[in-house]
Amino acid sequence: MSGVEFGLLMFGAMLVLLAIRVPIGIAMLVTGIAGYVTITGWAPLLSYLKTVAYGRFSVYDLSVIPMFLLMGQFASRGGLSKSLFDAANSLIGHWRGGVAMAAVGACAGFGAICGSSLATAATMGQVALPELRRLKYEPALATGTLAAGGTLGILIPPSIVLVVYAILAEQNIAKLFIAAFVPGILAAVGYLIAIAVYVRVKPSAGPQGDRASPATRLKALRDVWPVVTLFLVVIGGIYGGVFTPTEAAAIGTVGALFFAVWLGGMRWQGLVECLYGTAEATGMIFLILLGADVLNVFLALTQMPTELAKWVGGLGVSPLVVLFLIIAIYVVLGCLMDSLSMILLTVPIFLPIVMGFDYFGLDPTEKAIWFGILALMVVEIGLITPPVGMNVYIINSLAKDVPMSETFRGVVPFLISDALRVVLLVFFPVLSLWLVRLLAP
Repeated sequence: MSGVEFGLLMFGAMLVLLAIRVPIGIAMLVTGIAGYVTITGWAPLLSYLKTVAYGRFSVYDLSVIPMFLLMGQFASRGGLSKSLFDAANSLIGHWRGGVAMAAVGACAGFGAICGSSLATAATMGQVALPELRRLKYEPALATGTLAAGGTLGILIPPSIVLVVYAILAEQNIAKLFIAAFVPGILAAVGYLIAIAVYVRVKPSAGPQGDRASPATRLKALRDVWPVVTLFLVVIGGIYGGVFTPTEAAAIGTVGALFFAVWLGGMRWQGLVECLYGTAEATGMIFLILLGADVLNVFLALTQMPTELAKWVGGLGVSPLVVLFLIIAIYVVLGCLMDSLSMILLTVPIFLPIVMGFDYFGLDPTEKAIWFGILALMVVEIGLITPPVGMNVYIINSLAKDVPMSETFRGVVPFLISDALRVVLLVFFPVLSLWLVRLLAP
């Protein structure tokens, strides 16, 4: 059996482990260890394992992950998510479907200070779902909107998944954040349009809310100043070259803690819960990182990524055909695993393939950034597709009376919007690159 065949066999074995509900980090770790031992034996594996954990976890850029997670925890405790929803609802809640649109806008705003789709979905679900229920929104639209809106958590920078991609692809984190900004805004606008079309076709699905008085609107808008402050400090500091992403994350975390204590009344018990939640999420992410490292080293030993890239390059097919095949694989994998796992598992395989083709005359750095944003867009779709759809499961845990099939039906208009946006990004790379060229040439 050739190395490539063995690599594909073990990759298939890992998918079997995922199918029987083995956690993704453990599945990658077990598969990588088994393959490594088969090729080299136990001694080289033990020699590698004694340094791999430190080598991975001591990377300075990875400190961004727990800090952005903690910032999101503090922001939730500080009531910032509720102030965002109230402000958006006061402005457009009286439109048909306006409360659902307000939830999407609040998700986009919260994503700008959170960086996690799951946290965005869970937080905004708790805030917006009661109002959607009160106004008797169709359950499919209400839960589908919140599940899809949660995906904006990894599209609007800062994004934890983008940090991991930047490390894997050896790209600048700040440039990737800049590149994600316009596609993230397009995602939010596309979701608003999807809701508008949905309620025009089925008016009873999204009743109009109450029209807020001018005084109520003014108060609601005034209450979002902490969010605006955090966004300007964190993202503005990164874009303006004042902070590195790691420094901005640290400053943003301290700012979010201040607002959580001052506005949200957070005390010692709340601080402990935030730290515990952050530690749990960070441990899960770092275990996946470790498993991916071991698996990718094994795959490198088999030469599978290199040989696969050569094979695809020798097919003589259009580069766009190859790209759309990669996108299709991402969509299928999205039915089986979460976004971070997909990025860790596939980037070492797909990025060399993409870098071997010419796409619209892009240089290597621009190509890597463009593909990173495109991959982010596609893996985000996996958060709302069956059978896994992590965001759908989170929202349904909050709306236990809504069948899962109803929520999956509700996300269909948003999936259509996602598909159109991916096509736009494929054919118009400038959507993700023009800000990079303008701000970080």
